[in-house]
Amino acid sequence: MKFIPLIWAMLWRKKMRTSLTLLSIVIAFLLFGMLQGINAAFQETIERSNVDRLIVTNRISLTESLPYAYLSQLETIPGVAKVSHESWFGPYYQDPKNFLAAFPVEPDREFAAHPEVVVPKDQIEALKRTRTGAIIGKGLAAKYGWKIGQRIPLHSTIWVKASDGTSDWDFDIVGIYEEPSNRAREDAMFFNYKYFDEARSFGKGTVGWYVVQLSDPRQSAQVAAEIDKRFANSPNETKTQTEKEFQQSFMKQIADISLIVTYILFAVFFALLFAVGSTAMQAVREQVPELAVLKTLGFSDTQMLMLVLVQALMLCVVAALVGLGVASLLFPMLRDTFGVVKMPASVIAEGVLMAAILAAATGIVPAWRAKRLVIVEALRS
Repeated sequence: MKFIPLIWAMLWRKKMRTSLTLLSIVIAFLLFGMLQGINAAFQETIERSNVDRLIVTNRISLTESLPYAYLSQLETIPGVAKVSHESWFGPYYQDPKNFLAAFPVEPDREFAAHPEVVVPKDQIEALKRTRTGAIIGKGLAAKYGWKIGQRIPLHSTIWVKASDGTSDWDFDIVGIYEEPSNRAREDAMFFNYKYFDEARSFGKGTVGWYVVQLSDPRQSAQVAAEIDKRFANSPNETKTQTEKEFQQSFMKQIADISLIVTYILFAVFFALLFAVGSTAMQAVREQVPELAVLKTLGFSDTQMLMLVLVQALMLCVVAALVGLGVASLLFPMLRDTFGVVKMPASVIAEGVLMAAILAAATGIVPAWRAKRLVIVEALRS
């Protein structure tokens, strides 16, 4: 610890250069924190997927619907405990930017198949009684200031009403749900399938996909195979996956986020490696007289090596912590776009490790030169 002031003084020998290098590392780790944080949040959502649920979709595509008549057949398959269904409604509130996830469901089936969703029984009963009723997530209520008893107009980007030929739908909020195990998913809305099916102008008697809860999660593969076998060679063949596999495939339909993030970060850190490395080499060359004096005063070769390495470590780690800290503060702003709430702690730990590796990679060559410094030659230069 007694050498910290000395290292700090050597580090700020050229204030402008150190400041610019610090800024470049901060920006790099800000980018790392945001991108890797989003990627980690998506992966965390996938890992939290329920292991005792299957998702049954149309074999052709998720956008192709399935007959409502499949529901009674699914319930007869051995190993199936509960069956629910959902459909993609695709609405926005007032402005297309205010997009939200909304699903027509049968209340008793939906909430029984999703026990992690906490909603009072009286609110479920209110949803069943109210034709235009809707239960919204706590996050959605906080975002728009919606309250129970309020009527909200939504515009669907898909479904047209048969009565007036418009895509404008009105709903009455009768409940607010919570999901303590995953707060990021408290931004959806559930409303009555019966109202939706009667009011829409096309696609009547169909659903988007089925959610099948299993009696025994260990039988997921057998039950999935039995479901697809049951509807093989029918006009609407099925594709049955575990909830985790479904989430992964859905993400990949958007983009391979993990691969994109990896490529971007590789390019950023490859450029940063050369920038910081050249700066470190230049700094040590300018410090040769000071290093020679320190060796004359009795500093060992190992101490000289550590002085230069710790300089690089302090610069990279401090800058990385600043960049990751800023990213962590900005992260909640992404909730509306990506459904993420806070940066996972694993990303911060990974960022600090990357900073240490960067410091070692850029500091080892100049540190080795400082270790092998010959006093007479250094003072002569």
